[in-house]
Amino acid sequence: MTRYLLDANVFIQAKNLHYGFDFCPAFWEWLERKNGEESVASVEMVGSELAAGEDELTNWAKRQGEKFFLPRDAKVLSAYGKVTKWVTSNGYEPAAISTFLSVADSWLLAHALTYERVVVTHERAADTIKKVKIPNACIGLGIRFM
Repeated sequence: MTRYLLDANVFIQAKNLHYGFDFCPAFWEWLERKNGEESVASVEMVGSELAAGEDELTNWAKRQGEKFFLPRDAKVLSAYGKVTKWVTSNGYEPAAISTFLSVADSWLLAHALTYERVVVTHERAADTIKKVKIPNACIGLGIRFM
């Protein structure tokens, strides 16, 4: 079974554009069901980012807990070192590296690397040293993404 890890922008765009809680609650129920089947999840830093808001998505994220928003473990910490090594050795500007390592993206990739999950994001690869894009990092680290 393929297992997926969702970037914060997947939740945000779903809420804002296509699957508002009032318009399509079935989407959010489906996510919870797929999480129960262990095929869809995210990481605790994504959960924290979502929980920092003040809307329906915030409330939904807070209800999910660490079953949906996976905590770090020793294996993930080890993989985080690989992510850090990759980002610091690929010519990105120091500010881009600092930002990448301080937000959920780096932990999303460490989880994906550790547990062979497919990263789902709305980001697109870009030829820039000013921002680390998830698809670029996935390519560099050999992580599947969509």
